[in-house]
Amino acid sequence: MFERFGDLPLHVLVIHLAVLLLPVAALVAMAFALLPKWRWLLRWPTLLLGLGAVVVAYVAKESGEAFVAAIPQLQPLVKTHQDRGNLLFWFVLIFAAVAVVAFLLLGGPSALASGKGAKATKSRPLELVISAAIVVIGILVIYQTIRTGDSGAKAVWDGQLPAK
Repeated sequence: MFERFGDLPLHVLVIHLAVLLLPVAALVAMAFALLPKWRWLLRWPTLLLGLGAVVVAYVAKESGEAFVAAIPQLQPLVKTHQDRGNLLFWFVLIFAAVAVVAFLLLGGPSALASGKGAKATKSRPLELVISAAIVVIGILVIYQTIRTGDSGAKAVWDGQLPAK
């Protein structure tokens, strides 16, 4: 199921979406956490991007495993990439969970001039802990996405391109 999309390996296609979506989801969530005046605008994108990140990371992980299963001689070349991808998947799961908690608990003003629909945070310490958690896990997701992509690119392209 995760091996091919038409005549191409699915992993080769989905990683481009992962490299784009995961950092964007993390940056939107960090903005949501750090900019209370913008929470009315960023609440739903934070939730949807957080959940979408899990789906994309899962498909990237499974399609990568299917790709290696189809071509077993790749296993030693992509071991580091696979290990980093597995860690990234766990980071994305934690990120999505924190994004859902933030969606539900972080307060913020309303987009309406009347203020109707504004949401208050139950306590300031809770707001600080959730915001800090989003920033920390967001940075980890971005960092691990870069590391994972770099190790995959090196596994594929190292020694393949002509010297300058």
